[in-house]
Parts: sequence; structure tokens; C-alpha cells
Amino acid sequence: MMERNKIPRLLLLDLLIIFAGTLIDQYTKYLAVRYLKGQAAIPLIPGMLELRYLENRGAAFGFFQDQKIFFVIITVLVLVIFSFILIHMPPIGKYLPLHIMGAFLIAGAVGNFLDRLRLDYVVDFIYISLIDFPVFNVADMFVSFVCVLGLILIVWGPYREDDFSFLKEALKSLVSRKE
Repeated sequence: MMERNKIPRLLLLDLLIIFAGTLIDQYTKYLAVRYLKGQAAIPLIPGMLELRYLENRGAAFGFFQDQKIFFVIITVLVLVIFSFILIHMPPIGKYLPLHIMGAFLIAGAVGNFLDRLRLDYVVDFIYISLIDFPVFNVADMFVSFVCVLGLILIVWGPYREDDFSFLKEALKSLVSRKE
């Protein structure tokens, strides 16, 4: 009985993170459009960090410019795969960091997806001038942070291959339902 109650609570946490993360991303982009579009860059830490408006019609580092259909397909696939994983991930403490990371990854994907659907580009506005890093946004930060932390956790963390056997079982169940 207790296991049953944990599943909705953990999924509720996932949904809360996805909603809040997407809302924060979209609000910061709204502010960027309102206060930065058509304006000179605003130094936050001179020589290091500034706010600079950019309409990104590609992916990271400007790859795949004007490939909206490609991005829509990839994003839908990412959303389906990671939603499937979150729904089937065990509701125990060991998996809590992975639930949180998965939810932030989905929030980042949804944030940029909404821009692409609505505007045909992604609003970027954070620029690390110290290292001339490409301009990015909050959704990009979510995705990047999750990827780095995920790599660290999977390589050096407590997770082993058999900790992900729940995915094999979920896939088997999905395939058997279709037959």
C-alpha cells in the first residue's frame, strides 16, 4: 500500500519540477524579449558575464540552422522517452536524484520546444564573455546541468547496470500489450 502512495507523490514532484522549470524558463525569456531585444548587451560582471539578446534558429553552437521540423521530431522523441522512464522508475530514495534530473531535462526540452513552436526560434540571453561561450538560456542550463550531473552519477555514482532493469521490464510490458 505504501509503495502505491509513493508513485503518485514522486510523479507529482516530477510534474511540479517540469511545470516550475518551464515557467521560470519562459518567464526569463519573456523578460529578455521585453528588456533586451534591440538593446546593447548589459554587463552583469564586466568582462565575464552579460545579458545579450539572441534569436537562435539552430541548436547549440548554431548547428542545424532553420531546421524546425528536425527539432520538433527530436524533442518529441526526447519527451516521450524521458516521460516513459520517469513513469516507470522505481519510487525509492535511490532514484530520487534521477527523477529530479529527468524532470529538469524535460523542463528544459519543453521550454525550448515552446519557443520553437511559437516563434520558430529559441530566445537566448545569457553570455559568458570571459570564455566567449555561445549565448544560452535557462532551459539550456537545465539540460546541460542534467547531462553533466548524469554522467558523473552514472560513471562514479551508486548506480549499476542492474539498477536500470526496471526499463527492461517496462519495455517488455509495453511490447506484450501491443501483441
